[in-house]
Amino acid sequence: MNMLNAFTVNATVQGMTPILLAALAGVLCGRVGVFNIALEGKILIGAFFAIAGSFYTGSALGGIAAGMLATMIFASILALGVTRFGGDSIVICIGMNLLASGLTAYLLGQMFGQSGVFSDPAIAELDRIVIPQIATVPWIGWILSRQTPITYASWVLVLVIAVILFRTPLGLRLRGIGQNPDAARTLGIDVDRTKFWTVIVAGALCGLAGAQLSIGTVGIFAEDMSAGRGWIAVVAVMLARDNPIWAAAVCLVFAFADTLSVQLQAQGLPNQLTDTVPYVITLAALVLGALRGRRRRLAPA
Repeated sequence: MNMLNAFTVNATVQGMTPILLAALAGVLCGRVGVFNIALEGKILIGAFFAIAGSFYTGSALGGIAAGMLATMIFASILALGVTRFGGDSIVICIGMNLLASGLTAYLLGQMFGQSGVFSDPAIAELDRIVIPQIATVPWIGWILSRQTPITYASWVLVLVIAVILFRTPLGLRLRGIGQNPDAARTLGIDVDRTKFWTVIVAGALCGLAGAQLSIGTVGIFAEDMSAGRGWIAVVAVMLARDNPIWAAAVCLVFAFADTLSVQLQAQGLPNQLTDTVPYVITLAALVLGALRGRRRRLAPA
């Protein structure tokens, strides 16, 4: 039984994309002191409106734009809640996740007269980019070729966000706001405005994640199709300590676990058992991270 094959590699890269984009959104929010656990709901909103935009415009690009715009508007609930109204981000995010699940199910019925799953030939899916020069190269071809534009964009965004956070004055301001907002205010930084727009930008990233999930992977929308990916992204952010590079590495591990569960199903294991694989690994990673942190705290100075 060969679990590590070309299909596994390609599926891992594809499955990693929505988790990675959501994790990058969480990293940005974490850097400005907003603990964003609404990633699950935002991915779902992005997935729904990407399908809707693709269906009505007949264009995958229209779907991406609709998904990103809708998720940015949805993210304004959190942005306004924590900046203007001083609300608790955890409470707001829990409400947003519940709202996203109910809202998308309601709109599915109102806009398309469907419940559960919506698929239609008019939905324009994202094309995959095949690079002829490397497409036939073993392993490398399955990793670097046959991916959607959003997947390639997610890799670039990891580097861009890392550079912005650690090599630019803007990144210094963002990190300063997260570490000591009062000190940032004394330096003339508009803390609330920076937090607001950071959360909105993070919403756009989640919209991209949802678009990849719906029109980039399966070409349909199913109720609650985010299926825990947002929560896994939250764990990735926590384990990576708001570092985009480490978050990408953690997302790769989780995506491989998700693909492994599909492979185990193909081997005849019950899906009720295999579906637990990503979450078991997530819990194990959380426990190991907590033990590592405890060991550091107890280590002699």
